[in-house]
Amino acid sequence: MPEDILSQSEIDALLSALSTGEMNAEEIKKEETRKVKVYDFKRALRFSKDQIRSLTRIHENFSRILTTFLSAQLRTYVQISVASADQIPYEEFIRSIPKMTLLTVYEVPPLDGNIIMEINPNIAYTMMDRVLGGYGESINKIDKLTEIEKKIMTRIFDQTIDQLKEAWSEIIEINPFLTELEVNPQFLQMISPNETVVVISLNTTIGDTSGMINLCLPQVVLDPMMPKLSGHYWMQHAGKEPDPNNIRLLEEGIKEAKVPLTAELGTATIKIEDFLNLEIGDCIRLNQTIEEPLVVKVDKIPKFIGQPGKQGTKMAVQILDIIEEGEEEQYER
Repeated sequence: MPEDILSQSEIDALLSALSTGEMNAEEIKKEETRKVKVYDFKRALRFSKDQIRSLTRIHENFSRILTTFLSAQLRTYVQISVASADQIPYEEFIRSIPKMTLLTVYEVPPLDGNIIMEINPNIAYTMMDRVLGGYGESINKIDKLTEIEKKIMTRIFDQTIDQLKEAWSEIIEINPFLTELEVNPQFLQMISPNETVVVISLNTTIGDTSGMINLCLPQVVLDPMMPKLSGHYWMQHAGKEPDPNNIRLLEEGIKEAKVPLTAELGTATIKIEDFLNLEIGDCIRLNQTIEEPLVVKVDKIPKFIGQPGKQGTKMAVQILDIIEEGEEEQYER
């Protein structure tokens, strides 16, 4: 290592400063000590802070997608959010999770290697209880999974990982599928203990049960994505012009969408007693006459003014005017 060599005049000046008290030898030693940093070769940092931030952003989107998916599947309150994103040795990840937990292993072609999802047993059993029609109660007996429980959980988490495909589609197209379900972390020796992995921890609440879901992403899986995890890549794609073909397909899809359309003849307010005493032939007086135009609503929102009529043998409504945005409240009854 090259060293700086002081000239005689510089040595004399340094000795003079020390003898007069302008410089303190102890302070110089402390300043030099501060420059030394401890580096743990077992915990080598393979990813920059910028890349970790990008991974966090991607999995925040994954959390939102997964929250929506599980809410619909389980029909209960679900909230998932990213708690942390860290790069650690694989051995440290294995030591950090419980001795008995639920571990699902996925292949993510075309990427090499596998990713692991570790699910807190309380969360796993709550999900299974909801799927089976229960209230979402949790029991912790993960070491005694029956074949039926394994089958049900395999089906649940095979569907769950599909949401990762959508979240990762911003940077790469993958086709993940479940290959293994395990309860003991010691049986999962997929990579070298010192290999760096990124662990995404998700705070998960399902009904009254809370726990963690951890995603373990080995370096071998993330290596092909590394160039796309930089902030420069995201900035390049942020201002990219949308594909005209995609815009056309979107417009065509919207045109085919069906929306509920109702023509409101009028409204009326009656007492509960009168409602209970209604009989065939009774009339209810509405709040407008037949000469007044009708309010035509799209998904319960006033959008048009119309008049009733017939089109051939069918009842119809002729549109007379458009209700401008901001005027809807005037036509609410």
